[in-house]
Amino acid sequence: MQPSLDRLLRTSLRGFAPYKPGTSVDEVKRRYGFEHPVKLSQNENPLGTSPRALAAMQHIAALSDYDEDDHRTLKERLARPYVLDVGNVILGHGSNELVMLVFGAFVDPGDEVVLATPTFSLFRKDAQVVGGTTVEVPLRDGVHDLDAMLAAVTPKTKVVFVCDPNNPTGTRVAREALFAFAKALPSDVLLVIDQAYREYMDADGTDGVDVLRVRPATLVLRTASKIYGLASVRFGYGYASPQIVAWLDRVRLPFNVARPAAVAVLAALDDDDFIAASVANNERGMRQLGDAFARLGVHAYPSAANFVAVEVPVAAEDAYAALLERGVITRSGDGLGMPGRLRVTVGTPEENAAFLDAFEVLLATWRARPIEALT
Repeated sequence: MQPSLDRLLRTSLRGFAPYKPGTSVDEVKRRYGFEHPVKLSQNENPLGTSPRALAAMQHIAALSDYDEDDHRTLKERLARPYVLDVGNVILGHGSNELVMLVFGAFVDPGDEVVLATPTFSLFRKDAQVVGGTTVEVPLRDGVHDLDAMLAAVTPKTKVVFVCDPNNPTGTRVAREALFAFAKALPSDVLLVIDQAYREYMDADGTDGVDVLRVRPATLVLRTASKIYGLASVRFGYGYASPQIVAWLDRVRLPFNVARPAAVAVLAALDDDDFIAASVANNERGMRQLGDAFARLGVHAYPSAANFVAVEVPVAAEDAYAALLERGVITRSGDGLGMPGRLRVTVGTPEENAAFLDAFEVLLATWRARPIEALT
């Protein structure tokens, strides 16, 4: 008999559930035979990828050499709108990697990390990997309860995460509340403001870099996966003080940003037409979905992102499965800490209409069920 290898696994990872991504288009094609499923599950840009980014990648002549590890030109471009220095910018293989770097650089076993619940699931998972202790504060009406989060901070707290707009609810915090919260936090606690959906926010939303200007122990995260349509090339970036950036660089893997990603992002950042079209499509889609939800009498949190969290009168997993059988891919709130809701990405007008047509038919059947069948 072969000896068990269980003893090799770190204690903090026993019982650890790996990240489960949303259902893919190919899987739905195989399972249900739909030629063109409507995918509204992973908050991708329904308009595709920045044309400038695609064109720039066509000019890559070879991939045989290691690219520069510093990517100074790209850092200069990211720093320029904020009149920051390259030393204020950290790059990553997606913003997910930067989250992991935070834990690798700052969190020892037993250190506390304060975060909302529900929020982006990798905050909790990465804390578990390093043996950190998560202090989870429930949302209030779908929004970060900053007062309760501040009250949860103790001398053991190393990091506080604020996801703004929040994933999976799509909600944002008030600008004045976030600044007051940042000011009240102990100066030796790292505040991480994850703004993966910043480009979709309304004018009253907070730019995390404004918080960084008044509070050095702040890290602002961004991504190219959403509005720029570059999820496949994996690129994230962050703004912080040079000291924080230097510490993150100590645990960053060399050459973590691939040349295609760097080339694509540098071009996409100046694709003003594509960005404007993406924002406009999202605003139209939000109105389209919002009007329908109001007409149907279902609640959705006010969203500052490119997705909505809508309430359903059945188990979220059942609603997700029923839509999947009709060729519409959403995200069940059960796996996101949001039971009784679906997370639905804003698509094109046609994709939104396809979702709403299926949703309205199903909603009538769900509401007609006996009460005991809904529990």
